[in-house]
Amino acid sequence: MTQTESIPTFGLYINGEWSAASSGATETLYNPANGTPVAVTARATVADVDRAVAAARHSFDNGSWSDVRHTERARIIEAIADLLEEHTDELAELETLNGGTTLRKSSWLDIPVGIEHLRYFGELARQHPMRPLPFIDFPMASSNAMWREPIGVCAQIIPWNYPFLMAIWKIGPALAAGNSVILKPASLTPVSALRMAEIIHESKLLPPGVFNLLTGAGSTVGEHLIAHPGVDKIAFTGSTDVGRHIAAVAGRNLKRVTLELGGKSPVVVLPNADLDIAVDGAIWAAFMHSGQSCEAGTRLLLPDSLHDEFVDRMVARVEQLVLGDPMDLTTDLGPLVSAAQKRAVDQYILLGLEEGATLRCGGNAEEPELASGHFVRPTIFTDVNNKMRIAQEEIFGPVLCVIRYHTVGEAITIANDTSYGLAASVWSRDLNEAQEVAHAIRAGTVWINDHHLINAKAPFGGYKDSGIGRELGPQALEAYTEVKHIHTDLTQERTRRIWVDVVAPQLDASFTEMAEM
Repeated sequence: MTQTESIPTFGLYINGEWSAASSGATETLYNPANGTPVAVTARATVADVDRAVAAARHSFDNGSWSDVRHTERARIIEAIADLLEEHTDELAELETLNGGTTLRKSSWLDIPVGIEHLRYFGELARQHPMRPLPFIDFPMASSNAMWREPIGVCAQIIPWNYPFLMAIWKIGPALAAGNSVILKPASLTPVSALRMAEIIHESKLLPPGVFNLLTGAGSTVGEHLIAHPGVDKIAFTGSTDVGRHIAAVAGRNLKRVTLELGGKSPVVVLPNADLDIAVDGAIWAAFMHSGQSCEAGTRLLLPDSLHDEFVDRMVARVEQLVLGDPMDLTTDLGPLVSAAQKRAVDQYILLGLEEGATLRCGGNAEEPELASGHFVRPTIFTDVNNKMRIAQEEIFGPVLCVIRYHTVGEAITIANDTSYGLAASVWSRDLNEAQEVAHAIRAGTVWINDHHLINAKAPFGGYKDSGIGRELGPQALEAYTEVKHIHTDLTQERTRRIWVDVVAPQLDASFTEMAEM
């Protein structure tokens, strides 16, 4: 990293070295809260992608990391986590300046949680790659084992909403399994991942080519990575439409894929819910990070008996939330990530009105002090029909759709009436009933009396259009390995006798019989 007019300038990280893009092209990034410059990044070309793939391929094929003992890989990953922890405050500030999330959130959640998740992947790396299978004695005595091996070169494309955390989710299990990686951060928010790469580089803990980072346009860098014959696996977090495209391109070469895609998560409040808990829970589910979370609870399902009081209490609470400078620790909600994202959210708010929903609060932030940023107030629609576009399409902004239901069975039907299945939450004093509803909802994660709580030890991913595969948990490590079955015959003499005395005569008889037909 160098300094240009007091803002950092980052290159590409390839084969253990920093370099400019082959074209020399750069891009200036701006703070979404006030429009001031934050950093300058390189715009990689197809030639740069080829260089990164060649470096990753060489590092994998020569075994500089893939052949390292699993316990040593664990030690190195844990050492990297320790170094990142020393830079928590710096990384949190970069996350806020670049992406607009509040400093309160990046300091207390995004960066610390990401580092703890990396430590968990270090724990996973300690697992021996061989797992014995049950003894087999028929038709012959044998010893069997399942051996997990790294896949190879893994291209990892992450979104703009949680840049540090998503980088950890990708590189952590890939490195733990022994792969070489090429990380492609989102063009809008690469700065914390770039600083992480600098810390890794300065540590000299990873061999050259094992970890590479490319910034630039997805249409150039991402497209070439997903089609490149030297890449063995693609991991992507982002929109469902892009995920479908990646799956189609990767499928031509039978590349392995992990796709964590969109969501339209229901928040199901049961009639016996504790309103003091559920109201705040619904606000947290919908508006954390200004609704820019794939698992955000943007469809609130309320029973007739609670609907009016619940909405009134929620609107009063939401109107007290502080919208403003994300660097201020008293701020509850920062800006959206870009002008384009704000325009998209504004259009959905207009669409909701056109569809006949009732706007109870929210919309554009009109305060003069917020005019230079991409701010949208937390928005609540009532009188929403689940067939409306605002209830079916992922808005990725602070827009909550309130849907009334009459019976719990109807609530389950509405919850499942979506093309997505990433997450959901159920709110109730009766945990048995809540468990029944949770089992009936088709989603990869269902919280009871909580939302957004993601633990590194539990798998995360979705049903239906919300993706393929799981991240986190033991499944994360499995997603970055190939499985090999190793069979060892323990009775060679017995095997020979069975072949000579039993199998071969039967084959001879069969061949003679076929010849006579």
